Amino acid sequence: MNVFDRLDATLEFSPEERMLLDSVQELARDEIGPRAAEYDRSGEFPWVNIKAINALGLNAMFVPEAYGGAPLSYSAYLACVREISKACASTGVIWATNFHAMKPLIDFGSEEQKQRLLPRLAAGALASLTITEPTAGSDATGMKTEFRPLGDEIVVNGTKTFITNGAHADFYLLFGKWSEIEDGRKAISALVLEKGTLGLQVVREEDKMGLRASSTATLAFDNCRVTRANLLGNPGDGLKILLASLNRSRPSVAAHALGIARGAFEDALLYINERSQSGRRIVEFQGIQFMLADLATDLAMCEAWLWQVARRVDAGAIDFGVEASMLKMRASDLAMRITTDAVQLHGGYGYCKDYRVERLMRDAKITQIWEGTNQIHRQLIGRSFVRRTRST
Repeated sequence: MNVFDRLDATLEFSPEERMLLDSVQELARDEIGPRAAEYDRSGEFPWVNIKAINALGLNAMFVPEAYGGAPLSYSAYLACVREISKACASTGVIWATNFHAMKPLIDFGSEEQKQRLLPRLAAGALASLTITEPTAGSDATGMKTEFRPLGDEIVVNGTKTFITNGAHADFYLLFGKWSEIEDGRKAISALVLEKGTLGLQVVREEDKMGLRASSTATLAFDNCRVTRANLLGNPGDGLKILLASLNRSRPSVAAHALGIARGAFEDALLYINERSQSGRRIVEFQGIQFMLADLATDLAMCEAWLWQVARRVDAGAIDFGVEASMLKMRASDLAMRITTDAVQLHGGYGYCKDYRVERLMRDAKITQIWEGTNQIHRQLIGRSFVRRTRST
């Protein structure tokens, strides 16, 4: 048993969670993983993987029992994200995004909204967290999408870009600005927009470097009419909903990145134990062992921090934004470093698509960019230590 097996063995899951994790690991190993290379090559949305995930009822882990769910811990959710992402990073982010978009509905939605929408989500509907715009990325407060009230409806106009699940979602948790509130930050509001709404258009899907099988779309909203019953909370509640959503989605991005990193590390370890140069296995060279030691140590410590943050969330913590930023930043930087070094350890073969590390390196890059660039997270972390001075 190596250090990572021992670390995983210390995680405290209920018997039901352990059984589900075993099923997810089996599905990832036997079905999702073997299909990943072809989905990466074709860029086709992995519907077969999503149907297999739905057959396990994984969406139900997010949803309270009263609405058709079978809720499990946040730690179990992150463990599933890591295992699925290790097998296929595209499938991992497709499924993880369901939680990002569902959780605000669970936390801030009305009883009527929950009864109407959550059973469909628990049954396997796809969801999309719809925030980013061409001129509003890491600074989401700069968004320009407009929500204009009109009787019992809200008229939506605007554009969103880089939207995960954008071309295939059944529900969009959409953020925009309430037209009757002048202050830009206070105007941010949130609503659920359903697939098939007139005026919703998928403008294009991006042809990406990595995560090629996940849908990343630009969406246009042209006088979309949404029932006011789909507004979350009140006009102007959007910023608190947005921040609460990001705090919980950033550890998920870290789990996604660490799944990629774990896959690359395991591939590299297998390769250097089997491949020989100058009559010796590559792993026997001291320089390689030093490199391996640094990667393994950083990966173990980062995974330990992942579970520390997860335990805080499961314990009901509300203030963990800095911890989430630390985790997202370090995990994504580490994923890029480990995948790059895994390619290096494979030599010329690592540069070829026959070996998974080539794909994992491409998949890892986006984790440093989305859910707030790592430069933004460094600023957030550093700013948290600035002492507030009392004005005189």
